[in-house]
Amino acid sequence: MTKAKELRDMSDEQLELTLNEAVENLFRFRVQAQTDRLDAPSELRKQRRLIARIRTIQTERASSAVAETAS
Repeated sequence: MTKAKELRDMSDEQLELTLNEAVENLFRFRVQAQTDRLDAPSELRKQRRLIARIRTIQTERASSAVAETAS
């Protein structure tokens, strides 16, 4: 599980790669949940939360960049 502090320490490129990986994992888990029995149903929630954390950090960075250019 990646903590928010670890995510904040990542560069924008690393964050984007982690986001893409998490989205792919979520897709695979959803397909597996529909076709087979999912080994750990909690993985769906973990992936959704990781995606939300990453997107929140990206939004914070974008808004701080806009604020810096505006001042």
